[in-house]
This record gives sequence, structure tokens and C-alpha cells, in this order.
Amino acid sequence: MDKDRKEALQVAKELTAKFIETRTVSPGNFAEVFPSVYRVVCAAIGVDADPANKDK
Repeated sequence: MDKDRKEALQVAKELTAKFIETRTVSPGNFAEVFPSVYRVVCAAIGVDADPANKDK
């Protein structure tokens, strides 16, 4: 995993944790919400969220 994706993953985890703390997201629907948050973070920093497209 390259540096940008690793940082995006960390930011997405922190954001999702904050959403859980503020009761916007429940731990029960973490699996539904986290991928969307990760894709948004990746898009915001200009990184493709799919590691299979690494060279594209």
C-alpha cells in the first residue's frame, strides 16, 4: 500500500470513529459506512481508492 492510500485509510478510520462518537454512525453499520468514507477521502486527495488500479 502506498503512502497516500495508507494516509487516506488512517483519515477514514479517524473520521468514522468520530462519527461513532457523535452517534452519527453506529458500530453495527460500520462496515456499510467505512468504504464510502474511504472513497470520499481518496477522492478529496486525488488518489484512486481501488488498489487494483494502482498504475492507472
